[in-house]
Amino acid sequence: MSAPAETVLSLRGIRRSFGEVEVLHGIDLDIAAHEVVALIGPSGSGKSTLLRAVNLTEPIDDGVVLLRGEDISDPRVNVDRVRARIGLVFQHYNLFPHLSVLDNVTLASRVVHGLRRAEAERRGLELLDSIGLADFATSFPDRLSGGQQQRVAIMRAIATNPELLLLDEVTSALDPELVGEVLALIRSLAEAGTTILMATHEMTFAREVADRVVLLDAGRVVESGPAAQFFANPREERTRAFLSRVAR
Repeated sequence: MSAPAETVLSLRGIRRSFGEVEVLHGIDLDIAAHEVVALIGPSGSGKSTLLRAVNLTEPIDDGVVLLRGEDISDPRVNVDRVRARIGLVFQHYNLFPHLSVLDNVTLASRVVHGLRRAEAERRGLELLDSIGLADFATSFPDRLSGGQQQRVAIMRAIATNPELLLLDEVTSALDPELVGEVLALIRSLAEAGTTILMATHEMTFAREVADRVVLLDAGRVVESGPAAQFFANPREERTRAFLSRVAR
């Protein structure tokens, strides 16, 4: 029997409030190496807040975030060093408009990780070639479609070989005809063994690609389970009600 996969991310009792409103109510979650976990749930359920908490861009009020056993929620931690270990892709690309596509992809490798420009650009061109965008290396982001920009943003996030990739509704700002090319890229990353925690409203994609699906509702984990079981035979009534709404 094979040894259990190493735990990359552990969340214990994560709480976050904005004023009187508690957005995260004691979230517990573990993600193993090479596992793909999909966070689903209605708008305002806390998905994006949870991802930002993992990346230390959102402070937490209580709980512990462990990255490979290290308490990265400790206020004494070097935040930049931690973020260098995690890739994060937002809904709205966030490419630097004044930098070329290649410079966008290689910036973190050069500035944060100290990779020589020649090596960073070699790696960057390989990544752009893998998504069919090497010809746009010297172009600025406004020359690309939304789907192309989002794929570049994902390549930028993985250029530094992060231990964990966070995807925050990366298709929600795209026109429907562009969604497929971004999902195809995420599928290929999952098949290559990338450890991914993604918030998504693409239920079919979550069912087909995720190893595990977690339903958040009002800042609480309602149900978590293997994707096939989660969609075919959900245990909780709230899960069934949510799935019936999004399946319409």
